[in-house]
Amino acid sequence: MTFLLSDEVAMAVASGHAVVGLETSVIGQGLPHPRNLECVERMETAIRGAGATPGWIGVVDGAVRVGLERAELERFAEPDAAVKVTRRDVPATVVSGSLGATTVSATIWAAHRAGIVVAATGGIGGVHPGPRPDVSADLVELSRTPIVLIASGPKSIVDPAATAEKLEELGVALVGYGVDRLPFFLAREVPVELEHRVDTPEGAAAIARAHRALGAQAALVLCNPIAPEHALDPDALMAATARAETRMEEEGVAGKAVTPFLLRALADETGGRSLEANLALLEDNARLAAEVALAISAATSGR
Repeated sequence: MTFLLSDEVAMAVASGHAVVGLETSVIGQGLPHPRNLECVERMETAIRGAGATPGWIGVVDGAVRVGLERAELERFAEPDAAVKVTRRDVPATVVSGSLGATTVSATIWAAHRAGIVVAATGGIGGVHPGPRPDVSADLVELSRTPIVLIASGPKSIVDPAATAEKLEELGVALVGYGVDRLPFFLAREVPVELEHRVDTPEGAAAIARAHRALGAQAALVLCNPIAPEHALDPDALMAATARAETRMEEEGVAGKAVTPFLLRALADETGGRSLEANLALLEDNARLAAEVALAISAATSGR
C-alpha cells in the first residue's frame, strides 16, 4: 500500500482521540542537525503532555506514512537525506522510493486524508516579493483542504500583506489567537489587520466545528504569535531578511532550495537568534494544536 497510518495514529483517529499532523520538512530542510532532533523532542513532548497524539508525516520506502517512529525521524534529520516534497511531488516520490520530507501542502493533504483534523507548523509559505511574485504551493493546498492549521502566520521571508490578500482571495480563513494583527513568524505581528480573533482553545474549536459543519472546502489557519520573549524586532528581521535575500541572489539559489537557504542565511544574519526563536514557536504551536484538537474532540464526543 502507498498510504499507511501507524497503529497509534489509526487507533487514535478511529476512536476520535486528538491527533496533530506534523510536517517533516522542518526536520529535513528547516533546521540544522542535531537541532532538528531537539525540535522533534520538544514538539512531541508538548503534544503528548497536552494529551494528544503526534502524527509526523513523510514519504518513507515508497509509501506516504502518517505516524513515524523515532528511528524514521532520525533518518529525516540526517543532512541532505530527504528530498523536499510538496503535494504535487508525492506520487513521483512514492514511486522513486526516495525519503520525502513533506511541506505544509503535502502534510495537510495527507493529514486530512488520514482523518486528522488539526495540524501544526511554524510558518506557512506565501507570496515572495519581486517583479514576478512566487506563490507557495502551501496557499493552493490550503484553499482546498478543510483542516485547522496552527501557524505563526507566514514565514518572514515572504510579503505578509500580499500573502494575507492571496489567502482571502482563495477563501482561506485567518483567525488570530489572542491578537488582532497578523503574526509574522519570528516577529510577533505586522500591520495587517485580522477580521477574526479567539482567545482560548475552546473558542478556536467552536469556529473549527462551525467551519466543518458548514461544509467549508478550505483550511482555517489559526495564527498564533511567537511569545514576546522570543520575538525578533520586525525592522531588524526585515533588514536581516533583505541581506539573506541578497546572498541568495548572488549564489543563484532558486526553486525548492529558496526557503531552506533563506532560513539558514537568516540564522547567520541574526547570530542564531532566529533559530532559537523558530524552535520556541514550533513547540508553542504544537502545544496549542494539541489543545485545540482536544477541545474539538471533547465537543464532538460530548465529553
